[in-house]
Amino acid sequence: MRFLIIGADAAGMSAASRARRNRKDLEIVVLERTRDVSYSACGMPYNLAEPEREMDDLVVREASVFREKQGIDLRLGHRAEAVNRTAKAVRGTQADGKSFELAYDKLLIATGARPVILDVPGADLPGVTGLKSLEDGRRIKQYLAGNDVRQALIVGMGYIGMEMAEAFFERGVRVDMVKPRRQLLPWMPDELSDVVQEELETHLVRVHTGEALRSIERSGKRLSVTCTNLRLETDLVLFAAGVRPNSELAAEAGLDLGPDDAVAVDRACRTSDPDIYATGDCADAFHVVTGERTWVPLALRANRGGRAVADHVTGREVSLDGVAGTAVFKVFDLQVARTGLSMAEAGKAGFDPVEAVIFARSRAHRHPGASQIGVQMVGDRASGRLLGVQMVGREGAAHRIDAPAVALHARMTVEQFHECDLAYAPPFGATWDPMHIAAQQLMKKL
Repeated sequence: MRFLIIGADAAGMSAASRARRNRKDLEIVVLERTRDVSYSACGMPYNLAEPEREMDDLVVREASVFREKQGIDLRLGHRAEAVNRTAKAVRGTQADGKSFELAYDKLLIATGARPVILDVPGADLPGVTGLKSLEDGRRIKQYLAGNDVRQALIVGMGYIGMEMAEAFFERGVRVDMVKPRRQLLPWMPDELSDVVQEELETHLVRVHTGEALRSIERSGKRLSVTCTNLRLETDLVLFAAGVRPNSELAAEAGLDLGPDDAVAVDRACRTSDPDIYATGDCADAFHVVTGERTWVPLALRANRGGRAVADHVTGREVSLDGVAGTAVFKVFDLQVARTGLSMAEAGKAGFDPVEAVIFARSRAHRHPGASQIGVQMVGDRASGRLLGVQMVGREGAAHRIDAPAVALHARMTVEQFHECDLAYAPPFGATWDPMHIAAQQLMKKL
């Protein structure tokens, strides 16, 4: 049996490696359009902050390891262009221009996502880029090394945008950030979002909300950027306005699509064709709170999905629970974390959401070095169920978010979560953890 995989990053290579462990006799072929496989994309902003580091430091495993140690037929520079479901074959083009066609018994589409590049004049100019692939990272690093970049404009204020603001700051580059919406982080309550904005501005990042990008022009050696009510001169423009699933190959093959045009899959990551799977950033998932389809392009889902596909292809029963949208990112000295639903998302999903927003100490009373942790906790008035948590703090937020994430998977109520035996020691928190305090305040409203 031939297991053919399109895409050789987290989802694709997790599937290939797991399938090889499960079955030594399986023929595994992986097609990758670039020259990069199995790398830590999430580490790129931190790599870019250090001029002396090579971008290839982020490669977790070289292609030769997969080929020689695991017997995986990994083919770089192979772009898949069409899937013929009737013939069960994939057609494409190699880097040298030659065409190829490969038959499959089982197929995995793991084509990932791409950054949103706004369709505005000048979006294709040198010095205007997104950041998603390792090649994007190399290009930005080379541009910083070869040009006098003193000012950067980040379009968008999501995870990558926040992390890149710090990366540019570390390299002595001043930063402007623009977005069309008025709120800095629309999924976060103002009390917490304001803490993030203050941290950005403390580090000289100029935040311009309510400003939609209109055009980019070359102005001598610099770039001139026009927004709704703003004109900025800059040396580099980074698009960080989110990503979109690379689902065109699946759509053209007639496979069903789900939210945000991600490939629709079941809990075993099968598409509407039982011989074709999809997972990673190109595919949807089920949300553990709502039970509905959602698209949350995060690394853990990609790796877990790849393993699940391999298990299913090699004859094991699989049913993934789903995702809670758990995420954490760093904004200079702040940790920003979330899991589950925001107030707006909960209302849209049909719940009657109630929130509590609190600020508590990160360490016990009078213990030195304490700072504040801000917590928003969301629950359902009708059932008392915990729906989501968001946190901001200088310490303790990144790993505290794991507790409510587990509670969401367990379908706990706010009261049940409040009764959880969370760890306590003065250097790490008070007797009543900020999670307990938020739950206590929320229980008063339910």
